[in-house]
Amino acid sequence: MFRHTDYLQFDVAPEKPDPVYARKLQELLGGAYGEMTVTMQYLMQGWNCRMPGKYKDLIMDIATEEIGHVEMIATMVARLLEGAPATESSKAAGADPVVAAVLGGMDPQQAIVSGGGAVLADSNGVPWNGRYIVASGNLLADFYANVTAEAQGRLQTARLYNMTDDPGVKNMLKFNLARDTYHQNMWLSAIEELKADGLEGTIAPNALFDEEYSEHAETLWHLSDGTMSDQGRWASGPAPDGVHENRFLADPQPLGGKGGAPAPDPKLYATYDGSLGDPASSALGTEKGLVGKVKEALDPDKP
Repeated sequence: MFRHTDYLQFDVAPEKPDPVYARKLQELLGGAYGEMTVTMQYLMQGWNCRMPGKYKDLIMDIATEEIGHVEMIATMVARLLEGAPATESSKAAGADPVVAAVLGGMDPQQAIVSGGGAVLADSNGVPWNGRYIVASGNLLADFYANVTAEAQGRLQTARLYNMTDDPGVKNMLKFNLARDTYHQNMWLSAIEELKADGLEGTIAPNALFDEEYSEHAETLWHLSDGTMSDQGRWASGPAPDGVHENRFLADPQPLGGKGGAPAPDPKLYATYDGSLGDPASSALGTEKGLVGKVKEALDPDKP
């Protein structure tokens, strides 16, 4: 159950309308690292958490807070659009040729679709997408993703902070910056807590070390023209997981055979000169195993 109050988590009071900035602010609402993303990311992580207690409670606390942040940004966008029809916004954008060329004023959907309010889209009008979120069920993997989400969100908030002179907008963004600072530190602390509780290792998942090709779990392959990649702790010494030893491979060699697609199926009409042989007889052009048997049974024309 969720309960809504009419009061915002923090004050949202722009000094004057600014439809061009309202469009920019859409990034913090419906962008890949916007408030809608972290809201749904944390909600799904919390609902999928199989472990009642402090971790689930933490996730749900922050998830519910982020719903309030969505409300704050949406309210700010609506107030920045107040009394600013499309003609006025276009005039404002036209004062700066570069801004006018890129933005052209307010997002037309803010006027046409949402009636002068925010839309669930980014600053280019691209609709928010549920595929932005990460909710794997593995808390270590998810918490690392949460650190990234908060870091990217704070970065974009900081950039937007420097794109406005409105003291009311800056006031709200100062609060958002502070919460993003705390949330980054909070998720990093939660990662350390998982380790201290013995629930996760440093690598997610902390399993299958005995199954993976361990000789490839410790080496940095030097594959660029740069000459200094061997000078970090990632290239020598104990790995953070306490299991592996970081090493530097100065002259790595390919471990696989030559790459290349097999001879094409004639029914696909790919351009082909016969250099790989007859697809019907070539080992490269025939499917093996269960998939091949099924196709043979279903396709009477298959040789």
